[in-house]
This record gives sequence, structure tokens and C-alpha cells, in this order.
Amino acid sequence: MRQKNKNIKKRASNIKAKQRANLSFRMNILFFSIFLLFSILILRLGYMQIVKGEDYVRELEQTEEVTVNTSVPRGRIYDRQGRVLVDNKPKNAITYTKLQSTTSKEMLKTAKKLAQLIKMDTKKIALRDKQDYWITIHKTEAYAKVTKQEKSAIEKDEKLSASDKQAEIDKLVRKRITKAELNSFTKKDLQVLAIYSKMLAGYNLSPQIIKSDKVTDKEFAIVSEHLNELPNVNTTTDWERKKNSDLSILGSTTTPSEGIPKDKLNYYLARGYSRNDRVGKSYIEAQYEDLLQGQKAVVKNETNGKGQVVETKTTFPGSPGKDLVLTIDSQLQKKLEKIVEQHLLSAKATGASSLLDRAFLVMMNPNTGEILSMVGKKIDTDENGRSVVNDYAIGTFTSAYEVGSVIKPATLLTGYSYHAVSPNEVLTDKPIKIASTEPKSSIFNRNGAIPMSDLDALEQSSNSYMFQVAMKIAGVHYVYNGGLAVKPSDFTKMRNSYAQFGLGSDTGIDLPGEFAGFKGQELLPGKLLDLAIGQFDTFTPLQLAQYVSTVANGGKRVQPRLAKEIREPSEDGKTLGPIIEEFSPNVLNTINNSQYEIDHVKEGMHRVYFGSKGTAAKYFQDAKFDAAGKTGTAEVVYYGPKKAAYGLRTLTITHIGFAPYKNPEIAYAVVVPWVTTNDNYEAINNEIAREAVDTYFSLKKKELKRDEETVGQKIIRSTSKNTSDNTEE
Repeated sequence: MRQKNKNIKKRASNIKAKQRANLSFRMNILFFSIFLLFSILILRLGYMQIVKGEDYVRELEQTEEVTVNTSVPRGRIYDRQGRVLVDNKPKNAITYTKLQSTTSKEMLKTAKKLAQLIKMDTKKIALRDKQDYWITIHKTEAYAKVTKQEKSAIEKDEKLSASDKQAEIDKLVRKRITKAELNSFTKKDLQVLAIYSKMLAGYNLSPQIIKSDKVTDKEFAIVSEHLNELPNVNTTTDWERKKNSDLSILGSTTTPSEGIPKDKLNYYLARGYSRNDRVGKSYIEAQYEDLLQGQKAVVKNETNGKGQVVETKTTFPGSPGKDLVLTIDSQLQKKLEKIVEQHLLSAKATGASSLLDRAFLVMMNPNTGEILSMVGKKIDTDENGRSVVNDYAIGTFTSAYEVGSVIKPATLLTGYSYHAVSPNEVLTDKPIKIASTEPKSSIFNRNGAIPMSDLDALEQSSNSYMFQVAMKIAGVHYVYNGGLAVKPSDFTKMRNSYAQFGLGSDTGIDLPGEFAGFKGQELLPGKLLDLAIGQFDTFTPLQLAQYVSTVANGGKRVQPRLAKEIREPSEDGKTLGPIIEEFSPNVLNTINNSQYEIDHVKEGMHRVYFGSKGTAAKYFQDAKFDAAGKTGTAEVVYYGPKKAAYGLRTLTITHIGFAPYKNPEIAYAVVVPWVTTNDNYEAINNEIAREAVDTYFSLKKKELKRDEETVGQKIIRSTSKNTSDNTEE
């Protein structure tokens, strides 16, 4: 029995021994396999690093990706009816792309070949470019102008780097190049220089325009034929802005040679622009640069160690700038420009108009702030000494004038808000005499005493009534030929109230360079009275338009604007793309008056047009539309562009209004500065206003009729001309 147990134990022990042996063998194989794998990996890494390492480093150094941005067409600018105001005109262009490996010797060689094929404008070659070119083609003679002692002194200056030392030597050479040496350039030399200087100005791998203005079809074709002989030269299509309107507020863009303006260089470079990019440099083009510019195409150039491009990849195709739709109605604008110009020239032809040189008209929607028309005309002298009328629409928001009695509705509303007077309050119109000053009175009442209400005061344009309102606001007691204890804070009260209407403050127009006007500095009692009738502070025509809009719409000061919509780029320039954004009205503030007070003042302005004694009734009483407004005449001292006439007494005439009276859809302001140097003048302010409103409703009627016509019906339309008799206010 014991023997049997021993055998069993022995067999079990043998089995375990065999299992251990098998496990050990497998582990050895596994470890050996791992050893082999690691050995192979180490050998491979060693091979790559030791044997092939230099080859890989060399290959890596041979290629480099350089990103280049290429420009795209700017967005178009349209008027509110979809008419193109600013477009892009394609034109032939010749470009040069400088490689990283390109030498100045190679560029000069290419420039000489290209100069035989195209004609360049050499009038704008800079002096520095001429000097550098003279050094390039007369190197030995040029550097002989610097003595060995001078060179040695520069070389010994340890503060200068090698490039700085060379720059100092070149600086000395330039100073010593004579005029005769620079004048030794032949016409052929100058042609080469004009091309060569543009090549040098370009950035590596970025196409530089050599010529894009007046590239003839012959030049374009012959250069295209010889591209294989002109390394890195290419023919392409460029574009330029084409304005279909002379309206100055549209602004302008820089040219490729101008590039980014120096004062905005860092701003644009930080936003991915190149130095030679075209950007908006004034007004609408500058204000909406971000959306008009578009997104440039991004091209990656892969270069080898020699700087040669081995592969080009377009990583982003780019997209044209967005299209901008303005609030301006170009047809209305054109007709109103003609009206203003005709009346300006008519008034200029009179005897006492030596200082008259401009006139303005702004028309806007009082409910939305949309500018429908912005007219400014200015008489200038051309290079031949002849008188010409130029667009001066920018003057509607960059120049300011004393505006006269058109401010009186605001003065009354100011009086109501300070509880100085009440609607329908009767005061006596009479001359106002402050100690040591001349009497101040209304034009229609120099000596008498006429009781009148506030509505009468607006209708007849009473100065005396407004003087008394100002004194009540200041809380001073008036005694004939006595003093008035007016305080500086009284001026502030009046100005703060006027500012609620937009008078004397920025309107918020979406254009750069707006002028807020000038505030009179004197604080004499009589100046407070002058302020109340618009003969002290100055205001812009646009401020007047915003002010009368505030009254017309019931007391909301709406921000005026020129941008109506942003749209996707049009495919053909004729059909507008889909809307991206539509601008909404922006109410800046609400005046401190009740609706009753505002409506009361509007009634007085209505009487100005249709009352028996209204100052504009002569011009509006036969109108087919219902409207309201206010006329103005300011006695001012001239400080315009003619310095020799400084200090002369002159008159500025103005007009504000809105229509229709019940539900206003337009508000307008007319300003004609320095119309006369005596008391005789044509009241072209009122004539312009009447004809402008007639024109607006005439065009609106035609537009409504056009909308009702059957689609496809051919209609022959004739243009109508509205005229008014020239009469005096």
C-alpha cells in the first residue's frame, strides 16, 4: 500500500517538473524575441540617426512653407434702390514675384528685359531710388566717393553691425552724388529704374504690381508671349474702384503704390493686411473697410533650401468683400444737387454775394434716421482760374454755422421743459435793451409793443419772445436798459437742452470726421439772448436735420445713418445678393417734453408754412402736400476761407421742415452761409426747401405708379422739372 502511494507522488512530481521546464523554455523564447526586437529597433534608430541623419536634416532644410495672402475685389456700394454707386473695374496688370533666393543682379536683368516691352511712368521716381540705382550701375565710382579714412572709422565702430556699417557708407555716398550725375540717366535708364524700384519694394513670394494703370492690350500680349524669358514676371487681371457718382461721402481707397497709410500701418498689419494692400482712406470706404475688403486668398508656397518654389497650395480661395447698400436715393440725390447748384449760382450772380461760396441740403427719414440725400455744393476755382461747382457733401457734417431763427422751436421746448413758459402763454414783443448795448428786436417790430402767443412767435419769427424765454430760463428780472445777472450755468442749461435735439453734439452719423460745432466763449448777458435765436453757437446742417427729425417724430433723437443693408457679393453687379444684416433705427435719447408740448410747437411750425403771417407762407401756401417748418436768418461776422474779408458783416440763411405734417416721412434742413454782405438777397433757402419737397413727392408718386404697372409692360417716362419763383423772405 505504501509502495503504491510512493509511485503516485513520483509521477505527480515528474509532471510538475515538466511543466516548469516548458514554462521556462517559453519564457526564454519570449525574452529572446523581445531582445531581438529591441536590438532591431536600436539598430534602426542608430541607422537613421548616424547613417541617414544628415540626409534627413538636409531634406528638412530644403523645404519651407511660406503663406502668402492675395487680395480680392472689394465689395460694391449700392444706393437704396439697388443702383451701383461704386463698382470694381477690371484692368490688365503686370506683376513680379520676388523669391527668397532672388538677387538684385537677377532683378535688374529682368527689369532691363521688361523695360523693352512696356512703357513706365518715370515722373514719380523717388530721389532715393535714383541715388540707389546710380550706386548700383556705378558701384566703383560711387564708393570711391568715400575715403579710406572714413571707411576705416566706420569699420572700427563696434556699436554698429555689419549691415549698419554698410548703411552708413551708402549714406555718405548718396550725399555726394551730384545733380549732374543723377541727370545723366537716359530715358531707357529711367524706364529700367521705374521697374526695378517696384521689384525691390515687393515682399518675398508676394506678387508686386509693376504696372496696372494704362496697360495696353499690346503690352499685355507681348509680355504674356515672353514670360518664359522673364523669370517671376506674370500677367494678370487687377481691379480699380469705379465711382458712378461724384458724391464725396463715398470716399476713396488707396492705390497699390500708396498701400496702407502710415498712421494706420500697425492697425492694419495686426489684422493680416500687407503693406501694399489697398484700403479705404476716407468716409464710406474707410468707415466700412472691414466688410468691403473681403477675405484674402491664402496660398502656401513650399520652397527648397535655395528659396525656389517647389509646390504651391491654395489653402483658402478667398472671398470678395461684402456689398453695402446705402440709405441714399441716388436719383433723388442727383435732382436735389441740381436744385441746390442752380440756386447757389443764381444767388452768386447778385451784387452783394462776394462771400457766398456754398450751400447745403440734408433730407432724412425722421423715424429711422436713414439719410435720403446729403447735398453740399461749393464754388471753387480750377487750375485755369475758372469758377467750378464741386461736390461738398462732406461739409454737411464737417462744417458748422450760426443758423438763426430755425433754433426757435428748440428754444420754446427748452422753455417748456424748465417751466419758464407754458404753451399758449402770451408775451409782449418789444425791443429788449440791456445796459451798454444796442436794442435787440424782431425784424417786424423795431419800436412797438405787440402781445403774441408762442404760436404767433413761431409763425412771425419773434426774436423778442425768445429773448424773454431765455431770460425766464435764467431766472433774471428784466428792466429796460438795466443789467442782467446771467450766470455761466444759464448758458449750460440752454446748451444741454439743445444737445437733446442733436444741436452742438455729435449726431452719431456713420462717417469719420464729424464736427460738433463751435460754442461761443463770451458769457455776456446779451450773448445768452443771441444763443436763443441761433446767433452765437454754430451747428452743422446734419445737426439741423437731426434736430427737426426729433421734433417731427415726437421727441426721439434718432441716430442718422448711411448704411441700410449688408449683402452677400453680387454675382453680376446687377442683382443684389442675399441680405446678411439690415440696420435698425437707433434712438439716442428722448427730449424732456410732453407729447402735447411737442405737438404744440409743431402746430406753430405748421403756421410758418400756412399761416397768414408765416415767414415761409409765400413759398408753401400753394403746396399740394401738408408740411411744417421754420425759416432762419443769422447776422454773423465772416470768418470763412477768405482771410482778407475777416470781420465783415454778412448773413447766413437757413430752413428746416418736415412732411407730411401728420405722419412725417421726411425731415430736411437747408443752410446757405454768407449769402450777402447787405440786407438784400434771394431767399434761396426757402426756394430750395420747397423744390426739394416737391421733388421727393414727385419721385415717390412715380415709384408708386411703377409698382402698380403690369410686369413686362413697356412704359415711356418723361422727366419733370419743378420750379419756384425767386422771392425774398
